[in-house]
Amino acid sequence: MKTNAYEILKRPIITEKSMSVLEDKVYTFEVDKSANKTHIKLAIEELFDVKVERVNIINAKPRPRRVGKYAGYKSSFKKAIVKLTKDSKEITTFEM
Repeated sequence: MKTNAYEILKRPIITEKSMSVLEDKVYTFEVDKSANKTHIKLAIEELFDVKVERVNIINAKPRPRRVGKYAGYKSSFKKAIVKLTKDSKEITTFEM
């Protein structure tokens, strides 16, 4: 298992749905496939100096893609939906 917080969190996921729940202090990240909820919680608390209330994990399956006559699949990934406590500060990475 990766122990570095930067190896556990790969990138923030910025979509229309993930941006609409920022008011509730809910953030979405792409994470390492071998990370579990405890590792993700510790990594978020270490990097952003916030208090995590809940972590939900989704394993995204590979989806078929086609470019002309060539067909293949996009790679699968794991994403974490993190809810912060009411008294913790916001994560500024998601602000535009």
